[in-house]
Amino acid sequence: MKSVINPRECSPKDFYKILISSILPRPIAWVSTQSKEGVDNLAPFSFFTVASVNPPVLCFAPAIKSNREENKTVGVPKDTLVNVRETGEFVVNIVSRHLVEPMNQTSYDYEPNVSEFDEAGLTREPSILVKPMRVAESYINFECRLYQLIEIGKEPMGGTLVMGEILLVHLSEKVFKNGKIDMDALDPIGRLGGLWYSGIKDRFELPRPKAPKKAEKE
Repeated sequence: MKSVINPRECSPKDFYKILISSILPRPIAWVSTQSKEGVDNLAPFSFFTVASVNPPVLCFAPAIKSNREENKTVGVPKDTLVNVRETGEFVVNIVSRHLVEPMNQTSYDYEPNVSEFDEAGLTREPSILVKPMRVAESYINFECRLYQLIEIGKEPMGGTLVMGEILLVHLSEKVFKNGKIDMDALDPIGRLGGLWYSGIKDRFELPRPKAPKKAEKE
């Protein structure tokens, strides 16, 4: 027997818990942007995946946060989204296990004039084609230019799908070996429900299926 839930009959907060505990593990896009004033922003997002290979496009979806204004709750875009809209550029840094603590620190809601690079003790590394800085401690960085924005909701916990065309990929020699990425060396983490995260140690290989044989004629 299965429970049946209509998302329109429960609060966004309650349905959010169901979603993040069902769709998992989720890879983490550690997105660095730069404001018009030159402040380096950095924040993690687990609504993240590949949208296309040709053209090469990544996508992530920052949620709309809530804010109290004049005795009512209103939706406010996160600094990452504001910066992407204004500059059209961002970098996606991949989070390995050794970066869990600083990544978590950058999830705090700092003021726009505060750089998460400084708060988390991370090293800025200049990008080549875009202005946002790369996280030097991250083994893989994707320099991206805004491809398309799709606004899905303006209310709190709504979202905007951010698609970015990959301009350059930076691969550390620690993980890029003989033309391939060493998954064990990369040791990426994924987001689960609640406060939980996961690694990739418990994994298995599964060959692609072959074409099914035609049923024998009787």
